[in-house]
Amino acid sequence: MGNFCEVCEKGTISGHKVSHSNRKSNRIWAPNVQRVRVQIKDGQNKRLNVCTRCLRSGNVQRALPTKSNVEA
Repeated sequence: MGNFCEVCEKGTISGHKVSHSNRKSNRIWAPNVQRVRVQIKDGQNKRLNVCTRCLRSGNVQRALPTKSNVEA
């Protein structure tokens, strides 16, 4: 599922878009989710869908790039 944070479990919510004439149509709000490599508790690296709020607040530890990913 693309619009779902695997750390804080934040997902999409629904509501109404309200026009100037007060007509309401359905819409959804999606969190800003990024697919990043994080280091989990046992030292392994894993790709997770993480919202930018969790990234900014330090709820996840980003994985260091491996030698195969770094250009010399």
